[in-house]
Amino acid sequence: MDQQDDQLFIQPSTLPGAGMGLFTNVDIPRGTLIIEYQGTVTSWKEIQHEIDNPYLCYVNRNHVINGAPHPELLARYANDAAGPVRVDGARNNSFFEIDGTRVFIKATRRIPAGSEIFVNYGKEYWETSMVNSSVE
Repeated sequence: MDQQDDQLFIQPSTLPGAGMGLFTNVDIPRGTLIIEYQGTVTSWKEIQHEIDNPYLCYVNRNHVINGAPHPELLARYANDAAGPVRVDGARNNSFFEIDGTRVFIKATRRIPAGSEIFVNYGKEYWETSMVNSSVE
């Protein structure tokens, strides 16, 4: 799917306090590459001062994609249903698939039209997030 694709849209997330969420206008079959997580590919060293940036997407131990400067890119709005605020019935329906320095959101099950796309951020994301919030 393309960033300009009318099959995806942004609206308030169904997760309280999560801000905006990524939704689909069409049924998405299991195994579909939904969208690429785009942004500025940079090194962890260059971005370490932004460690609390919620739009950092892990690529590998050397690289990260920074989606923060790019509010027009849709993938950055996909939330994790397994985060600190849980909603009954909400569960992750996709994961990040890494291909070199590119990252895609891929459906782990059929996602019906009108549904929010939830992606597993990974345990490390939430551990880092909790540590950062306890320091503030």
